[in-house]
Amino acid sequence: MNVQIHSVRFDADKRLIDFVNQKLEKLTLIGDSIVNAEVFLRLDKDQERENKISEIRLELKGGPLFAKKQSRTFEEATDQAIDALKRQITKYKQKKRGE
Repeated sequence: MNVQIHSVRFDADKRLIDFVNQKLEKLTLIGDSIVNAEVFLRLDKDQERENKISEIRLELKGGPLFAKKQSRTFEEATDQAIDALKRQITKYKQKKRGE
């Protein structure tokens, strides 16, 4: 799987990039047809507590999947987006099997 990570309005440190890569690797266990993953980590200009946004777009052989979550930390937002993508992959696989 080809992974691209973009940080918008800030520079992501190695620990955060490693965290995102680790979470995406776990997705390959349930979604073996993932070709590409593109992650956008954005720092919202709001000065509110929950100003960290994680957007993940997965390219599967059958089409793209997308999740966007906002939270207090990038790790928490990424976890939530990964959970949403897990549900989408499960639904996609069930639909593909004709259930």
